[in-house]
This record gives sequence, structure tokens and C-alpha cells, in this order.
Amino acid sequence: MPNDFLVTCNIYNMRVMDVPINPVYGVGEKSGIRVSRVIFSLSFLMARLFVRRMVQKYIIRDFHPLIFFYAFGGFLLILDIPLIVRLFYFWATVGNIPKINALAILFCTFMGMQSILFAMLFDMEANRELKG
Repeated sequence: MPNDFLVTCNIYNMRVMDVPINPVYGVGEKSGIRVSRVIFSLSFLMARLFVRRMVQKYIIRDFHPLIFFYAFGGFLLILDIPLIVRLFYFWATVGNIPKINALAILFCTFMGMQSILFAMLFDMEANRELKG
């Protein structure tokens, strides 16, 4: 199924169900998809559709606090990047790691991941009635 169609169905709270189908291939037939060519465009598409679903379903249509959990978790994980760069810089130049820097990285990583996991749990609970 096209990903944008599935996201639109989720925004409008429509049920979607997987139906098993046995594929029929010819002898010696192979897929023509190149993973290296598709991975970046598909990742960008999925990220864009995720943001669209969050905005449409959980901000515009009916506000849900899971948006704050996703935003806070994403912010903390992005904040990890300069902290990790700083840690490796001090490790390469001085030879030791500042303890406060290591603790800040641990805090941001664990809190960011925990916030994103809570948001995913809230998202699954909000869509529980849509299971087929």
C-alpha cells in the first residue's frame, strides 16, 4: 500500500487490516529496487509523513500530550550531538573525559529515549481501537 494513503487513513481514524496474499513470481524473476538508491528518499518520505500525521491528528484534529513527549525526546537527542562532539574533543586533546559532560550525555540519552518510548506508547494506545 502507498505510505501516504495509510497515513491519511490513520489521520481519519479508518481501520486498515492486513490480508495475506501469496505472491506469484515468474521463474528467475528478481526485484529491480536498489536499496542504496531508495533508502534516503524513503526515509525522508517516512519522516515527512510522520510529522504530517502528528500535526494533523494530534495537534489540529484533537490535541494529545504525546506531541510534547516526542518534541522533548527529539530535543534531548539532538542536544546529545554537541555534547558527544565536546566529549571526543576533550578526550582527544586533554586525554580525559569531563565527568559532567559524560553525565549530561547519559541524562540526555536516557531521558530522550524514555520520552520517545512514552510517546510511542501513547500513540499505540490512541490507535488501539483501529486494530482490525
